[in-house]
Amino acid sequence: QPSSRPAHHPYSPLGDHAHPPRIRTNFASAMPLRTVDLGGSGLKVPIVCMGTMTMGEQTNEQESFELLDYCMERGVNFIDTAELYPVPPCLKNNNATEIMLGNWFESRKNREKVILATKVSGPSDLKRSYIKARRSDPRMTVGEVPPNDGSEPHLTRDQILEACAASLVRMKTDYIDLYQIHWPERYAPLWGSRQYIAGKEKPGLDVVANIEETVGAIGELLRSGKIRHWGLSNETTYGVCLYAQACAKLGVVGPITIQNDFSLVSRQFDTELAEACAPAAYNIHLLAYGPLAGGTLTGKYHDKHMAVDKARHTLFKDFQSRYHCPRTMEATSKYMELAKSKNLTVTQLALAWCANRWYMGSVIIGATTMEQLKENIDACEVELDEETCKAVDAIHLEIRNPNSTD
Repeated sequence: QPSSRPAHHPYSPLGDHAHPPRIRTNFASAMPLRTVDLGGSGLKVPIVCMGTMTMGEQTNEQESFELLDYCMERGVNFIDTAELYPVPPCLKNNNATEIMLGNWFESRKNREKVILATKVSGPSDLKRSYIKARRSDPRMTVGEVPPNDGSEPHLTRDQILEACAASLVRMKTDYIDLYQIHWPERYAPLWGSRQYIAGKEKPGLDVVANIEETVGAIGELLRSGKIRHWGLSNETTYGVCLYAQACAKLGVVGPITIQNDFSLVSRQFDTELAEACAPAAYNIHLLAYGPLAGGTLTGKYHDKHMAVDKARHTLFKDFQSRYHCPRTMEATSKYMELAKSKNLTVTQLALAWCANRWYMGSVIIGATTMEQLKENIDACEVELDEETCKAVDAIHLEIRNPNSTD
């Protein structure tokens, strides 16, 4: 059943090139950032969202506060986090990002000025069993090792309610603007895997019943006022449709966003989800994570003159390998050449291209330095012309979605 919410923007059968944007050079203008009404819900967010998954791992509290303060100065008041963060997840910094945000809210007295998004974790392996334990005692401090009871997180009613309560305590707030299901309970190809393998389905899992239980818990949180809106993450078209059916059955308002991996080197949304999320269907905006492919699309791993000793793929070589696989590196080289020919940085090309997609709700950027943050925000205000967009598509057709592990 299609969404009854207002359409978030007119659909153009000509796609993104129907009204070609311009290249603007006044990146640090005083003009406010463009805003988007997510899913026609009334929740208006800037086209740029500050991602926090490195805060508590690659940036300490003082550095993180400085980055967050600058975001607020620039009008980037949409902040995304998760109970899992920071990443890569490990015991020594469990809870760190949400706790850090809570300290920032307390210090700056600005909670009402921020649009806060967080996520509840789906199932994981026993190596991450602390995720479940830390939900039951949100007062646990960073680095405190919870008891390992052999359990793992699941998207059940009790665990979702418990996870939300724990996040509220850690972030020192009484509501969350956007609460997201971080990844599915069922098996689905995730994080670079594209092929669906039936043999990996979880035996005994009633997928429909599980999603209905998840939606029921979300409905409780909405009615209680603990969350104001909700969304999905790392989902497929099949999953979106199952959630929509469950919402219709249970009388719960549907998700307004889907946060998926999306960039010049990962455009599966165009063919896999865009139709289901369009205004005429379920009216769900995309929140794009990984728009720079973990930093690869900045060109820093190609440029021998750029320091990468503290970069993510240097510090964590086995983490998110899809972002620096050979085909992704090859495609990045071509996008770097295109950007140079247009007098742009590849960062500007990558982020501006994302920001101008018709289904985009907000582009989630990350930064570990002020220089990175300023460039990333500015880049989302660049407008690309039709010729540049066509050149991007030509590279895509030559090296289609290389950001893959299979």
